Amino acid sequence: MRRPQRPYSPDDDSGTPDAARDTGPLPHPGNLPAELNDFVGRENELAALARSLEDSRLVTVTGVGGVGKTRLVTRAAALLEKRYCDGVWLVELSTVHDAGLLEHAVADALGLNDHTARPPRAALVEHCADRDLLLVLDGFEHLVDDCAALVRELLRRAPRLRVLAAGRLPLELEGEAVHPLATMTDEDALRLFAERAAGVRPDFRLTDRSRGPAQELCRRLDGIPLALELAAGRLRVLSTEQVLQRLDDRFRLLTGGTRGALDRHQTLRTAIGWSHELCAPAQRLLWARLSVFAGQFDLEAVEYICSGPDLPADSVLDVLSGLLAQSVVLREDSPAGTRYRMLDTVREYGAEWLAATGDTDRLRRRHRDWFLGLATWCELDWFSPRQAEVAARVESELPNLRRAMECSLETPQEAHLAQYLAATLWFLWVGCGRLSEGRHWLDHVLEEETPYDASRLKALWVLGYVAVLQGDPVGAISALTECREEAEAAGDATAAAYAVHRTGCLALVTDDMERARDLLDDALGRYRELGELNSNVLMAQVELAMSTGFLGDPEQAVAICEEVRDICEDHGERWALSYALYVLAYAALQRGRPERARELLEESLSISHTFHDLLGTVLALELLALVTVTEGDAAEAALLQGAADRIWPSVGLPLFGSAHYGAPRARCEELARRELGAKRYAAALGAGGELGPDAAVARALLARPGGREPEEAGGGEPAGAGEPAAGGGVPSPGRTRKPAASPGTGKGRA
Repeated sequence: MRRPQRPYSPDDDSGTPDAARDTGPLPHPGNLPAELNDFVGRENELAALARSLEDSRLVTVTGVGGVGKTRLVTRAAALLEKRYCDGVWLVELSTVHDAGLLEHAVADALGLNDHTARPPRAALVEHCADRDLLLVLDGFEHLVDDCAALVRELLRRAPRLRVLAAGRLPLELEGEAVHPLATMTDEDALRLFAERAAGVRPDFRLTDRSRGPAQELCRRLDGIPLALELAAGRLRVLSTEQVLQRLDDRFRLLTGGTRGALDRHQTLRTAIGWSHELCAPAQRLLWARLSVFAGQFDLEAVEYICSGPDLPADSVLDVLSGLLAQSVVLREDSPAGTRYRMLDTVREYGAEWLAATGDTDRLRRRHRDWFLGLATWCELDWFSPRQAEVAARVESELPNLRRAMECSLETPQEAHLAQYLAATLWFLWVGCGRLSEGRHWLDHVLEEETPYDASRLKALWVLGYVAVLQGDPVGAISALTECREEAEAAGDATAAAYAVHRTGCLALVTDDMERARDLLDDALGRYRELGELNSNVLMAQVELAMSTGFLGDPEQAVAICEEVRDICEDHGERWALSYALYVLAYAALQRGRPERARELLEESLSISHTFHDLLGTVLALELLALVTVTEGDAAEAALLQGAADRIWPSVGLPLFGSAHYGAPRARCEELARRELGAKRYAAALGAGGELGPDAAVARALLARPGGREPEEAGGGEPAGAGEPAAGGGVPSPGRTRKPAASPGTGKGRA
């Protein structure tokens, strides 16, 4: 959602967008999850964290699993949100097992899309350097050394950054304020138990009869929130007295009959163990098998991976429902549909039981095989009307897809499966704005030598494609040359066609237009011989149209892209369509039809932003800026150029360093400077540079004649020529909250 913005004029004496101030209550950027139930107690701890964050830039809450660290830090962060104008951002690290993905996880949480080949840490440092934000790191203990190194560098290079961390041990960095989190007070523990009990049994009340058993239960569980919530979940079928009696039996069993003070972690394990003991045998079995999942999972995956002779697939739903009723598994509704997850401590307990059965390796392979199949289906379905659904699905499954690749790399004989999976996910890396992570995995899997040529060759051309888009011509030509030579030697005509195609793409962005045209035409001929038709083939046509147009034949370029548009409409393809629309808009503007160019670019921009494709987004913004100045609004055009300037560092070399791609930019700047003068042009450019991608896209889609909000409508002269009160000028940039939706529903990126 675009925040309300107040007009700002580049004529302001300050010459900077800081001269304008937003007024009224405004939403803050960030990605904190909504609270699904009431937060109970911890007032003293919340106050202490607030004070510590005033005095220290790094505050760490430590404690055993289940003591409430996550809930406390997210609650504290929400209460302090207004302190940080650039937002509060939660990074959940419990599902990140590869230290090499740490920076990617942080960047993803921040909504930072960086397509370049530079190290992810460099992009993070640059992003945070001048921002006033709070970073909340949760569940980092298994990556403590790498996390500490990253936090140290971020704090050193970003002076306005503060970090609130939650883990089982401190980061041990200089200046760190550590808050060991104790269990809840007796009073708060009783309140929590009563509220959660009422959630599962609306008629539950603390009466004279029930208060005593409830207090005893809270005391036995040492006030550990997770244990209390598990116990409350049992009230669906048991009374408080029955819960207490069964817990009492479990304590005696695990402690040799003594009732003395227990280690708090052991108490938590006891509570989970007691919950495990009360499960039916089939529920315990499913609990153990569910531990192979990372993050969320869905019913279909559970039915395939966890079923067997001892747990028939048609019984899984009922067994899973039982675990849901007992709060062992949690349900979450997402853009990808109904999903489930387990708390980390509960998952770890199940993993121990799975290991005890000796079935871990088999279940991990079944998990890997399911997600190999899912990736294969998603690649095929990417070229269909379900493209947005596919984008949402792979986003939600990313932790499991990572785990599947990790599983395959653990065994040399199965490394080819990791190569296949990393290559098959090309549409996620390229089409959904994850070039940097894609580069990480492709480089990693290609380190392994395998006898499976097809998987390796596909990984090579996908690596070349990613490198082209990252502005890494050396890496691109190395991978693509190797792919083509090995493909021709192996007789793999498909891999050779893709290598030729992506080499033509590299020639296109490096201004070698004749070679680009020849290579792309060659690739399309190879695709026709193979009967290949998918999004990549359509992109080859669009790229051929670009090279043709740049070589002086716009009519042929239009004809090619009109054909692409027809095919896209027939198949429901949207991603390649966005690039075809860009070329058609370019041609419409050359023909003197800016209004038609705007229509085409608005659709192109909307599609690219939906899929988080930063390259498509920034190209559309650049051309929209030229359309806008052509329509007579030089200040708005300069602002859009400033917004594009902010995005390009996350994409690569601005406009590829290409004279052809840079021509609209140069023409727009020439016209805007002539109209505004150097000072006003620079001010508008700077105002645009304050807009993040979400705000820039929202702004661009409003920046049309008759399409602005009333207070932004021009008054008969180009916007920006009058005083702010007149409604002309450049509105001060706002900031946008990152929506919690998926790429298929337009999830924003900050």
